[in-house]
Amino acid sequence: MLRLVHLLGASFICLVAAVSAPAATRPAPVTWGVADAPPPALDGLWKGPLKVPGGQLEVIFRFVKLTGGEYFCTLDVPLQKVSRMNVKADVKGDSVRLYAEEAATRFVGRVSSDGKQMSGNWQSPGFKVPMVLTFTAVPAMNAKNVRLTPPYREEEATFSNLTINARLSGMLTIPAGPGPFPAVVLLSDAGPQDRDGTMGDFAPLGLLADYLTRRGIAVLRFDDRGTGKSGGTPALTTADLVSDAQAGLNYLRTRPEIDLSHLGLVGHGEGGNVALLAATQPLPPAFVVALAAYGLPGREIVVQQQATTLRTLGTDAAQIEAATKRQQAMLEIIRQTSDNAQAQAIVANMLKQSNSAIDNATAQANAAEMTSPTYRYFLAFNPTDKLTAVSCPVLLLNGTADLAVNADANLGALSKGLKLNKNVTVKKLPGVNHLFQPEPTKWPLLNGQPQPNFSPEAQEAIREWIVAQTKK
Repeated sequence: MLRLVHLLGASFICLVAAVSAPAATRPAPVTWGVADAPPPALDGLWKGPLKVPGGQLEVIFRFVKLTGGEYFCTLDVPLQKVSRMNVKADVKGDSVRLYAEEAATRFVGRVSSDGKQMSGNWQSPGFKVPMVLTFTAVPAMNAKNVRLTPPYREEEATFSNLTINARLSGMLTIPAGPGPFPAVVLLSDAGPQDRDGTMGDFAPLGLLADYLTRRGIAVLRFDDRGTGKSGGTPALTTADLVSDAQAGLNYLRTRPEIDLSHLGLVGHGEGGNVALLAATQPLPPAFVVALAAYGLPGREIVVQQQATTLRTLGTDAAQIEAATKRQQAMLEIIRQTSDNAQAQAIVANMLKQSNSAIDNATAQANAAEMTSPTYRYFLAFNPTDKLTAVSCPVLLLNGTADLAVNADANLGALSKGLKLNKNVTVKKLPGVNHLFQPEPTKWPLLNGQPQPNFSPEAQEAIREWIVAQTKK
């Protein structure tokens, strides 16, 4: 979903910002004074829960001190698929002000005397809530924390996608023993991702690869085009990525350790749709596992995600309906206006009318992004169009706590599109989110702190289903 989030950032954040509280109930302006205390050392991660109606989101600020004394800062919100968003950091004594222009969001706080906590307020138009951030040092890479050698073989893998004349690089993990082993190629969610699908400090594809390989399934995962060690430029559309999946399958077909009759694709988010499209092509995979894949057309996904987030923020039904209508009107303008210059001008004007705080340059930049070929393709993309051609076994897996891809709506659409396929398994996992993390109460403790993990229930459901295919 990373590509989608970047694209939604323009319209979605602005429209959310427009749903503001009545003037009488808006929080008072945050004061900003110069503190007398010496500047604290901020290098590292500052994490804290952002409380929203009905739950909370983990927020992570990463500080890196530059040679001039100022700080480079980024923002991660893993559950919202926000990664490395640029943040302007002003530090005066023990007071810290952070501003994420892209999200029209700021945090103003003060560092405790021991330098371990930062207490303040998170604020965006119409929304203000107290928040406490806790300091975590970035682990030093030394002999004490180097990962232990796993009980399987790891091998750097490089293979060619001749369609785009690019070399892709990744990691092949092979279970201990002679084989041949069933195998899968992992396909990442939208946007340029590394081989582990890293979001903030969480690497779902790396965790899934480790789990499957330890249990007898070989796994190939790779850096997306133009990312990490892979060449080429990032793909513009979902269809463009099918040739990458095919190249990965063909690479595994050259390996003697791989059982060629049980070679499949496992895709997360957009990667699930790529896997399903690859199953409609010549030399298809033996099976497909689609994790939180889209089932609805892109224009419906955009509107649904906006409504879900507004509900999470406690916005009332009338405001959600109004924001939804504005979003739908904007998307219809984009669909009907093929002249990009004209479409950008209209969309920029609509963005400014929706959010009076947005300046002309930001509105125009967001409008340009929303009328790009990539965004236009996504709005028109219908994931079910070619599903009647999928004949291999398919596992559709979604979490009920997924705020990005609604489980019921998208599983229903995909199931309907695959109705001619007699070997489709559909499963919903209670409390699992889009990153396939379980409920926070089920996270393991590391050094006394809960750390997100890949849902054990989801991992085992995937493994069990893959193994079942090998026995048919």
